[in-house]
Amino acid sequence: MKNSRGAALLLVIWLLLLLAGLVVVFAFSARIESMQGSALRTRLAGQLAAEAGIEIAALRLSEADPTRRWFPDGRPNSFQYQGFQVDVRVLDESGKVADAALLADLMLALGVEELRARQLAGAIQDWRDSDDLLAIGGGAEDPDYAAAGLDYGAKDQPFNTVSELQQVLGMDADVYARLVPHVTVFTAAPRPLRDFAQLPVLQALGMSPADAALWIEARSAWQPGLPMPVSPEGGALAAAGSGTYSVASRAVRPDGLAVEVTTTVRIGAAAGFGQLYAPLAWRVGEPD
Repeated sequence: MKNSRGAALLLVIWLLLLLAGLVVVFAFSARIESMQGSALRTRLAGQLAAEAGIEIAALRLSEADPTRRWFPDGRPNSFQYQGFQVDVRVLDESGKVADAALLADLMLALGVEELRARQLAGAIQDWRDSDDLLAIGGGAEDPDYAAAGLDYGAKDQPFNTVSELQQVLGMDADVYARLVPHVTVFTAAPRPLRDFAQLPVLQALGMSPADAALWIEARSAWQPGLPMPVSPEGGALAAAGSGTYSVASRAVRPDGLAVEVTTTVRIGAAAGFGQLYAPLAWRVGEPD
């Protein structure tokens, strides 16, 4: 009888321990899910704040009065929104390089060694053109890709996205990261507009570093509400952009949480009926 009671007591104790363990596991899981839910809500709030920056940029770029528009030369435009510091940079796509003929000079301006810059520019040209001839100064056609162990060759067609540059033979992550902010597939202009171009692009266009810096300084002195800026050559800079812009909007909370939305948008009549803008590319993530 005593043995039975002892066995029953042990069984009850084990059941209580099992139940206590289940409660602990359930409480821990609930805590983890609560933390995950809170993190997701916070991140979503940051994303929405960054997307608010895109909307504000579209409104400001659509202003009829040119002195009230944001000037699309990559300068920061900042404001507070729902507890986030939002920084928005807008760059007109017409200020970027689209023509392969300028790519070698652009890479030189970005600090790429000359021989490598010429070879990569040739490989990019061969990726785009339809012939099987190597570009002058070095390039890459199908046999070169095969020799490198790649199961694809030169595309022999224009680039659809800037990210395709990563597939070009000889391109590495470092050079690609330097090029991305300054090249575009959204314009076919043979030369970038100096009115909006960044320092490396201005140098690729043949300006000395000092002259390029003067252009940047002249633009940077302008603020909304003032007459349109004047170039160092004395002419007024463009009062309106091309209508196609890359926009980077970063939302940062006081605790350091940051979310960035980067997009390329088309604004105006080309956006389509009833739309303020049409997105051509869209990416959400943490800032690099």
